[in-house]
Amino acid sequence: MKNINDEKYGRLTVLLLIAWLALSITASALSLFHAGSKHAVHPPLPLGLAVIMPVLLFALGFAASPEFRRFALSLNVRTLTIVQSWRIGGFVFLILYARGILPAVFALPAGWGDIAIGATAPFVALYLTREAGRKKSFIAWQLFGILDLVIAVSMGVLASPTPVGIFVRGVTTDVMTTLPLSLIPTFAVPLLMVLHGISIAQAARWQVRRGIETAHHTIQASPR
Repeated sequence: MKNINDEKYGRLTVLLLIAWLALSITASALSLFHAGSKHAVHPPLPLGLAVIMPVLLFALGFAASPEFRRFALSLNVRTLTIVQSWRIGGFVFLILYARGILPAVFALPAGWGDIAIGATAPFVALYLTREAGRKKSFIAWQLFGILDLVIAVSMGVLASPTPVGIFVRGVTTDVMTTLPLSLIPTFAVPLLMVLHGISIAQAARWQVRRGIETAHHTIQASPR
């Protein structure tokens, strides 16, 4: 029988995802994330907030609400992992680089990193989630996925046409602030970071569960 709170949080999550996507599309259409120019006074704060705030809000909710935390930890870890396979679409960054639309300093690490995660996601979902003994490899892969996203966002900002764009050499990442590519940093990236975080939290529970089971078997096997 399904937990009523899980159903409630499930519906709420779907609604929030739809609202979040709609907000990202609207803000992008209004050019709120547009990087501006190299001579702008301020760094790309709206884009930065769009990337960071969803992750922070999730972390706060996860830490503060036991019910929400239980819901997040009840999600199927294989499904959460296999969703990352869509990142094989990172080859688009490589194509845009080849056409002179994106700079190499951003497109190459972001593109190849995403391809690596996307291509290995099915294997990780099918084989590394079967046994708690594979926990370290599973967590290492999830951390690599997060690192890939962090590097991509960082290089995207450093190659942007703003005061912090120290790696600008002609071509910039300005195209990443307009539709449809703007949905990657403002929606896809923070969402995938959250999925990585949930997966790691679940893997941490594999340790606890295995320890409890080992202790239980030890007690049963001990002479009385």
